[in-house]
Amino acid sequence: MNATTRRRAPLSAAKRLLGAPRRALGRGMANPAVLRRGMSLWPPFLGAGVVVEELDREWRSAQVRLRRSPLNANYVGTQFGGSLFSMCDPWFMLLVLRRLGPGYVVWDRRGDIEFVAPGRTAVRARFEVSDERIAAIKEAAAGGDKVLEWFEADVKDARGEVVARYRKQVYVRAKRP
Repeated sequence: MNATTRRRAPLSAAKRLLGAPRRALGRGMANPAVLRRGMSLWPPFLGAGVVVEELDREWRSAQVRLRRSPLNANYVGTQFGGSLFSMCDPWFMLLVLRRLGPGYVVWDRRGDIEFVAPGRTAVRARFEVSDERIAAIKEAAAGGDKVLEWFEADVKDARGEVVARYRKQVYVRAKRP
């Protein structure tokens, strides 16, 4: 055995050992209840204080809360804008991806947030993708063309007042055979 072979053997053994949990994790993440808990423990969300409160069984909607704490406050003591954007970032892409199924390529294309008022309390955002929207995307992507679709959600404080308006553009294309 030469030096190259010896170095590769432990690496492939490690890949085999790590592959099974990754595959199991991937299958588990297809379950909304597992994904809800997993995303709440995901380091970027956990550190920022983001909690996934609801994830619909049919992937139609998600509701996310951002706790107010010294760890996610900005210089003037309100919710940090990066945490507000972070809490919103993955949801529309995930909902569209799961609703369309494996026959489509789905990516985040662009995101935008407008800060409307200071976030002085915990905030919530609800992300919804309707059946009609999914049908329209499928129809538009049927010919193999790319589809760029915008989605919107409001981030609201404890009194229900809008703190930020979030927009996400999602790229969709039917997979080529």
